[in-house]
Amino acid sequence: MIPLRDNIPTKRFPFINWLIIIANGYAFFLELNSGPQLNHLISNWALTPKNFFLDIPGQAYTAVTATFLHGGWMHIISNMLFLHIFGDNVEDRLGHFKYLIFYFLVGICANVSQAATSMQSTVPLLGASGAIAGVLGSYFFFYPHSKVVTLIPIGFFITMREIPAFFFLGFWFLIQMFNGTFSHMAVTASSGGVAWWAHASGFIVGLLFAPFFGGKRGKYR
Repeated sequence: MIPLRDNIPTKRFPFINWLIIIANGYAFFLELNSGPQLNHLISNWALTPKNFFLDIPGQAYTAVTATFLHGGWMHIISNMLFLHIFGDNVEDRLGHFKYLIFYFLVGICANVSQAATSMQSTVPLLGASGAIAGVLGSYFFFYPHSKVVTLIPIGFFITMREIPAFFFLGFWFLIQMFNGTFSHMAVTASSGGVAWWAHASGFIVGLLFAPFFGGKRGKYR
């Protein structure tokens, strides 16, 4: 399922959300143009679990910088699409400054949670997925009854439907939990792949932190 937009209007321009999107785009541009230095860039700025837990003071910054790196075009496009659709409403609810703090806080929690599932791994973790999952969790808390216009492929056909955010994000979360559990059972920690637990843990942290940053659930129905 591919989200296109939601039906919740915003009262103020989400400039923090746009700055985060632009920063991710700029970091990806640097990756594309790093040439033979790409591996050096990744090793220095992505979060490598084994290095992180062996030298937390020296590697702590990677829990943040890893959120600006991506593994390819589809990785960054899908992440920025979700952030664009759901992040503006969360920023509108939390306020600009609190949204910025919230975004990095849930991103750090998600990355560290994923790293903790494979503490001896030397495969770098990178991507904004964990932080964005936290944004989705907070959106799930504040706007469960909003509608998400979604493209749904059915065989060779594609249909467009409005899906309640409760079901869209709930289904997304269940997929992350299922895949996280299955991948942890089926592969070794050093095999790489999608950071499913970063997604699942980020969503849960965002859901739990939402009321502390943005107050009670909105009255929108």
